[in-house]
Amino acid sequence: MADCALTQDYSLGCSDFFGGLNEVYIIEYSNIIGCAITTGTGIVHDITKATGTFFRKYEIEAHTGDGKEDVTVNRANGTKSVKQTVMFPINGLNVSIRNEIENIAANRLVFVIVDNNGTGWIYGKDFGMRLTKGSAATGKALSDRNGYDLSFESEEKYLAYQVDQTTLGTLQTPGV
Repeated sequence: MADCALTQDYSLGCSDFFGGLNEVYIIEYSNIIGCAITTGTGIVHDITKATGTFFRKYEIEAHTGDGKEDVTVNRANGTKSVKQTVMFPINGLNVSIRNEIENIAANRLVFVIVDNNGTGWIYGKDFGMRLTKGSAATGKALSDRNGYDLSFESEEKYLAYQVDQTTLGTLQTPGV
């Protein structure tokens, strides 16, 4: 059991964390080559993308996006899994966005979400995420959302790995 021995204490610190998502980066799972995500101690240090491919950036309106992980442990089976969920809206109904959502719905995806603390987290690393629910609405009142609400899920082996700042800076650089 030494491999899963506890390694640290946790103390309450300053209340200097912020909820919500700032932006989401998305790439097709098939464009992450083989074991192309280099990790160590819970941190992603490199992501190798297929030639010419890169993560697409989706900016998120403040207070509207969410990344969530739920750990499930089955004591009887001795197993653990992590359900990862990413939800965010896209404002505006138009053909360009509609067509992109069709592409999103047809793919397995890897996400890097960036929270409002400036920290990146990779979701769908091992098995990819799928669009599980999407809706489009015109809204009734002038102040209602005219746009899309999207929800993605993945079942993974481990909690999300943090993506280091250097790797975050290369997400939109095409693979070579």
